[in-house]
Amino acid sequence: MNENYDPKLIARAKTLRKEMTKEERKLWYTFLKYLPYKFVRQKVLGRYIADFYCAEKKLVIELDGSQHYSDEQEKYDAERTEFMESQGIQVIRFSNHEIATEYRHVKEVVLYHLDLV
Repeated sequence: MNENYDPKLIARAKTLRKEMTKEERKLWYTFLKYLPYKFVRQKVLGRYIADFYCAEKKLVIELDGSQHYSDEQEKYDAERTEFMESQGIQVIRFSNHEIATEYRHVKEVVLYHLDLV
């Protein structure tokens, strides 16, 4: 998975961990960090950074803010997802709006993908 790995991404990932969005903080501090499977935040995978990653379940959770809906960003996100899936990693995406308005459903989807329901 270290194909096209950029060491500068580690510094960027550390910065992103310190500057989490309110939606990332909510998902992390009220849910993911308490699950029986270990998730890590802002994990470098190849030449990409995943918002949340569970190695044991090979699962990435991505949270998409409004910037993710431009044509350029959608193309980049599709390439990132394709790379991760080529590594056997499943990617699930939620919008920030879903975190704010459908949080119970978001948690149920995550539990389903972890085989906890």
